[in-house]
Amino acid sequence: MKPNPVVWFEIYVQDLSRARNFYEQVFQCRLEPLVSPEGQASGFEMLAFPGDMTTTGAGGALVKMEGAPTGPGGCLVYFACDDCAVEQARAEQAGGKIFKPKFSIGQYGFAALVMDSEGNMVGLHSLK
Repeated sequence: MKPNPVVWFEIYVQDLSRARNFYEQVFQCRLEPLVSPEGQASGFEMLAFPGDMTTTGAGGALVKMEGAPTGPGGCLVYFACDDCAVEQARAEQAGGKIFKPKFSIGQYGFAALVMDSEGNMVGLHSLK
């Protein structure tokens, strides 16, 4: 297995516009529409996070798809941060909730768990 084996993630949402606003505010980035190979008639819409397929790390997208439930119990994606307390504060300002505020994970740094605008839990990770 290669290092960093995760290559893609999808966060399912009910309201794509509201979720886009949440993630763009929290992570100060721009999500771009991603057209499915089947075209618009595929039954789902996607907004991709910034990514570069020539480097390490996982690419991913917000996905609105019929029948895909949102909320706790699915995958937990951790986003890298300089200081996860900053993104934690932005999450609350952007309409999310803090599930578990910044906490130490020992030699591995710090983490925080927040709920996005769609009820999904996402992790934040930083070394300071």
